[in-house]
Amino acid sequence: MSMNSTSADPVALAKRLIACPSVTPARGAVFDALETMLSPLGFTVDRFVTGEAPDGPVENLLAWRTTGAGPHFAFAGHLDVVPPGPGWTADPFSPQIRGDLLYGRGAVDMKGAIAAFVAALADLPADLPGTVSLIITGDEEGPATYGTLALMERMAARELRPDLCLVGEPTSSVRLGDVVKIGRRGSVNMWVRVAGSQGHVAYPHLADNPIPRLIRILSAIEAEVLDEGTDWFQPSNIEITDLEVGNPAHNIIPGAATARISIRFNDRHSGNSLIERIAAIAATEGGTVEAKISGEPFLTEPGALSALVAGAILDVTGIEAELSTTGGTSDARFLSRLCPVVEFGLNNATMHKLDEAVALDDLRNLARIYGLIIRRALNP
Repeated sequence: MSMNSTSADPVALAKRLIACPSVTPARGAVFDALETMLSPLGFTVDRFVTGEAPDGPVENLLAWRTTGAGPHFAFAGHLDVVPPGPGWTADPFSPQIRGDLLYGRGAVDMKGAIAAFVAALADLPADLPGTVSLIITGDEEGPATYGTLALMERMAARELRPDLCLVGEPTSSVRLGDVVKIGRRGSVNMWVRVAGSQGHVAYPHLADNPIPRLIRILSAIEAEVLDEGTDWFQPSNIEITDLEVGNPAHNIIPGAATARISIRFNDRHSGNSLIERIAAIAATEGGTVEAKISGEPFLTEPGALSALVAGAILDVTGIEAELSTTGGTSDARFLSRLCPVVEFGLNNATMHKLDEAVALDDLRNLARIYGLIIRRALNP
C-alpha cells in the first residue's frame, strides 16, 4: 500500500504540499500533489471545479476507500492558504527546515495536518474494515461559497455520509493536544443603513441628517446584552466594525449613513433571530438592515467522538485535552449537519503569520494520534 519511501513521513508530505502555492481559492498543483499521495493507497479520488467569479472558481477533492462493512470516518480540511504577504525570511512556498521547525505558508493551517493524516493512512492495516474519506476544499480561507458546501452536495450524490468527522484545523494552543474544539460560535455581519436628505449645513430645516439617528441606533445596539454564555459557550458579542458616510465636503449634510456590525453568537441564538432583533432596533429610527450569515453555531456534546480523540491524544502525548468552543468559525459549521464533528490539529501560534512554522515532532506525533483515531473509529 506504500507510495514510496516517504509515504508515512508527514514532514516529507507536508513539504510537498507547501511547495505548491495555493492562495485561496486554490486550484491545480496542490490538488495534484494530494491526489498522487492518495491514489497509491487505494483511494478513489474525485476532483471537481465549481463556481464563478467573484467567489470562484474553486477546486475541491473528495476521496474515499472502503474495505468491507464498517463505520465511515471522515477527515476534513483545506489546501488553500491566506496570502503570505511581504517580510518572510525565505520564500513562503519553498519549505525549509531550520532547526526543529518546518517553515512555509500552510505548515500549520493546514497542510501540515493533511500531511499527517495521509501519513497515518499509509500506516493503517490493509484489512481494517470500514470507510475512510477525505473532504478537502480549496476555499476555506475565502468566502467558502463553493467549498465544503459543494463537497457535501457531491457526497450526497454519491451516497457517502460519514458517521464521524474530524476537522484538522490548528486547535492546539500551547502544546500539541491541549485543545480539542467540540463546537464553534455562529457569525453574522449586518449593514445598518439610515437614509436622510442631503442639504446645506446652513439650512438644516431643508435637509434630514441621518447621522444622529444612526448614532442612536448604534447606542441601542451597544446596550443589548444577548446572553451571559452557556455551559459550553462564552457570551455572544456585538462589535461595531465600520462607519461610512462618504461626505465629500464640510458644509453638506449627508444623504445617508451606514454602519457595519459583526455578531459572534452561541447556540441560544440563530442568525435569523439576531437579524430580526437588530432590524427592530434600526426601525425605531427609520433604519434598514442587510445581513449575511457566515455560519450558525454548532456543538457536538462531549461523548464518544470527543472521548475517542482525547484518548488518542493522551496515549501519544500524555496530555489531557481541554474541550473548547472558542475561536472563529470553521467549515465544521457545515459538516456538523451530517454527523458528530470535532476539530483537532497543530499548534496555532503562527497560523496566518509571517514565517509560519510547525515543529517536526508535532507533525510526527499528530500522525500517530490520527492513526490511533482512525483505528479506534473503524474498530470501536
